[in-house]
Amino acid sequence: QGGYRVEIDMSQSSMAFIVKGGSLLSFCRMSADSRLGSEVSRIADSEKSVMLMLGRCLPHIVPNVLLAKREELIPLILCTACLHPEPKERDQLLHILFNLIKRPDDEQRQMILTGCVAFARHVGPTRVEAELLPQCWEQINHKYPERRLLVAESCGALAPYLPKEIRSSLVLSMLQQMLMEDKADLVREAVIKSLGIIMGYIDDPDKYQQGFELLLSALGDPSERVVSATHQVFLPAYAAWTTELGNLQSHLIPTLLSKIEKLLREGEHGLDEHKLHMYLSALQSLIPSLFALVLQNAPFSSKAKLHGEVPQIEVTRFPRPMSPLQDVSTIIGSREQLAVLLQLYDYQLEHEGTTGWETLLWVVNQLLPQLIEIVGKINVTSTACVHEFSRFFWRLCRTFGKIFTNTKVKPQFQEILRLSEENIDSSAGNGVLTKATVPIYATGVLTCYIQEEDRKLLVGFLEDVMTLLSLSHAPLDSLKASFVELGANPAYHELLLTVLWYGVVHTSALVRCTAARMFELTLRGMSEALVDKRVAPALVTLSSDPEFSVRIATIPAFGTIMETVIQRELLERVKMQLASFLEDPQYQDQYSLHTEIIKTFGRVGPNAEPRFRDEFVIPHLHKLALVNNLQIVDSKRLDIATHLFEAYSALSCCFISEDLMVNHFLPGLRCLRTDMEHLSPEHEVILSSMIKECEQKVENKTVQEPQGSMSIAASLVSEDTKTKFLNKMGQLTTSGAMLANVFQRKK
Repeated sequence: QGGYRVEIDMSQSSMAFIVKGGSLLSFCRMSADSRLGSEVSRIADSEKSVMLMLGRCLPHIVPNVLLAKREELIPLILCTACLHPEPKERDQLLHILFNLIKRPDDEQRQMILTGCVAFARHVGPTRVEAELLPQCWEQINHKYPERRLLVAESCGALAPYLPKEIRSSLVLSMLQQMLMEDKADLVREAVIKSLGIIMGYIDDPDKYQQGFELLLSALGDPSERVVSATHQVFLPAYAAWTTELGNLQSHLIPTLLSKIEKLLREGEHGLDEHKLHMYLSALQSLIPSLFALVLQNAPFSSKAKLHGEVPQIEVTRFPRPMSPLQDVSTIIGSREQLAVLLQLYDYQLEHEGTTGWETLLWVVNQLLPQLIEIVGKINVTSTACVHEFSRFFWRLCRTFGKIFTNTKVKPQFQEILRLSEENIDSSAGNGVLTKATVPIYATGVLTCYIQEEDRKLLVGFLEDVMTLLSLSHAPLDSLKASFVELGANPAYHELLLTVLWYGVVHTSALVRCTAARMFELTLRGMSEALVDKRVAPALVTLSSDPEFSVRIATIPAFGTIMETVIQRELLERVKMQLASFLEDPQYQDQYSLHTEIIKTFGRVGPNAEPRFRDEFVIPHLHKLALVNNLQIVDSKRLDIATHLFEAYSALSCCFISEDLMVNHFLPGLRCLRTDMEHLSPEHEVILSSMIKECEQKVENKTVQEPQGSMSIAASLVSEDTKTKFLNKMGQLTTSGAMLANVFQRKK
């Protein structure tokens, strides 16, 4: 037995040896000698060892994950970068984060940014500066715009978590460099938004001027989306900082105004309208900030406490803000606080005045007079400038309110305009009535509020301007500009017709003549019902006026009706009226009437109803050309011939049937050539080419195609030749040899 036991013990010890020695387990397929095997074989037993393991593994995992799924790794990368003890490893992980996706889309960038902000919150400003910013700097010139976009967006997102001196130095410089150098609009747009955020956190007054220069660069950017972002984010943020520094009224607004004044001084021979728009739109975006400053510095600001029921602000009290950051309630702090301030503001203006209210007195005594002076210097014929300033004054008056508009703005304009008949013969009195001050006051100030009393004031003002300009024989540009600006909005069509009817029944033929000419400006965009019921009767009344000049003045408006209306009955009435002008014996020798009709035919003929053009315009042009051959006064004959030449040139691109070409168009051109042979050889050369081409076309059509199957004049010349012809029209001093070649078809 004893021997037996010894044998068993020996067998147990050899089994233990086999197991403990690993000989048996060697038959399991394990790999502890590779990198990955080494990681797998030892389980991390502390937070630190987990971080070390992730730091070692992640660089090998990332390249093997599909691009579309890589954002799933962001939490792991960030967590490891946050907690890893080794700076070199952290740097490698953050480098991986910023290079995780080759061209990250919008959603992927947002995910990376969210991670960066979470990292920044966790590690604090020093590590953000030391670890995250270098990653941004490294990619500032990356070849892919999506990566540069990530950099631009990171600068804004990280702004609250950076040391303040870094925000106003390194980050500001990075953004400035990208704004100046980056070719991609999307990147510069992101730069502008980040600059706005930086402005919200910057507190170094020495950077104010740099901010102003960046603002001007941004406003002048060629990309509309960059300019839009400037108004949406950067400008409101910069304005808030400017207000905090006390520079809004002392520097920012005055500097923009002086730039506008300089533009106008330099622009006598050609105004840079783009730059004017740039400065004026910036001023317009600053109006809410200016109004907020006025409220916050008012005598009643200390009394503006929220208690009891808060008054409601009318929905239409303020113009729609161009950005949430330009909402006055956002600038003030809350809608409730603004409501209380507005109530006190209106009461103060109405009952207690502006004594001691320095911020508002600056608006009244410095800003408004300077703006009104600037307005008097802009070119009244520049529709764009008039529109820009009109919108600016409208926004200013709406923001500062009705009481302010009535008591502070209107009196200053009225003092300048001095509308009274005593001033008719005084050049000092009515000189300003010919300037842009008139349309900007009418359309920017008098349209702010639309109650009955406001509309009456606008009607009365326009009637007075029409009367004074007419009676003093002054240019009508300011009145025309008012009508064009107001006429763009159908809500004012009835009002304009009320003004014009006042002119139609005026005792002075000069005023009636002006009214007749102004009708043409109101017709485009007007409903046919209004044209039928209000315009046509007024024009018919004027067309039988005792004064001949008034009748002539209706012709352009009649022509415009032919061009813009499709109602058959109305067109027939207009046609009858024009026919009476052309066929009534009393008008037979009326040179000025014929001139006006020919000019009108040339202007409206190409766009008029084809039947009207074929049956009325072209045959009557032929008759007028025949009559002009008999004119014995050379100056009148040349004048009519020149207008006929322009009319025929305009009509030559229309569809003209073969019958019409043979019976009226060609005969009219030949009559015209007869005039030009004696009076203007340069014109005669072009006319000969036109006639020759027409004749060839008629001959070819007769041989090749059925009669009237297509426009002869429309196929007269190739596009290239037409372009050449139109260029030559303005250069009639060119040699006859060159002009003769204008219409030669290219071989």
